[in-house]
Amino acid sequence: MPTSTAENYLKAIWLNEERGDEMTTIGALAKALRLTKGSVTTMAKSLASKGMVEHHFREGVRLTAEGRAVAVNVLRKHRLVETFLVQVLQMDWTAVHREAEALEHAVSDEVLDRIDTMLGHPATDPHGDPIPNRKGQLGKSGDKMTLATCLPQKPLRVVRINDQTPEFLEFIQKIGLKPGTDLRVAMRDKASGVIHCNLKPNQDTVLGFPEAGKIEVRVVG
Repeated sequence: MPTSTAENYLKAIWLNEERGDEMTTIGALAKALRLTKGSVTTMAKSLASKGMVEHHFREGVRLTAEGRAVAVNVLRKHRLVETFLVQVLQMDWTAVHREAEALEHAVSDEVLDRIDTMLGHPATDPHGDPIPNRKGQLGKSGDKMTLATCLPQKPLRVVRINDQTPEFLEFIQKIGLKPGTDLRVAMRDKASGVIHCNLKPNQDTVLGFPEAGKIEVRVVG
């Protein structure tokens, strides 16, 4: 069985691939894990020797089918644990990531299946991240739009928050844009770098382009 350290590497590679990068560079992996490039290179070679990744000199690493299976299982644990902590234990959604980081390596598959059943087999976690099913399959995400790229005046729903630092999640909570929130982009002012959004009647919120680019939405209705 992979160690918790190896699982963290595989998960970080998968998350990078999910964003569309076919190959994860050593530099990108070192930044994601907050480690030195030398340490990451050593682990990459170790994972390659175990058949978990393909390691290409000067290019980076790519998950094999075996490595992907491990990474997706860890993500399933992480996201189901986050959902359990928020829905059942009533923990603040801004504070569950760190707890899930620790618990994802300790929860057995049997316990995880029971948690999944108790929660009603949720498709996404509290931040909108898709939860793999028991077979490691993810639902189709469709075309990804953010508040920075969507068309104005369309009925929208927030579906995912891509920056899950406690500070950003607290900001999202403050301005009322948690996943599930319905809204319209009233105006996108490129000159000032500000986006005006209409939420409920008589409730508006304003945010900058960088923040808007971290909030995924889909058209509803």
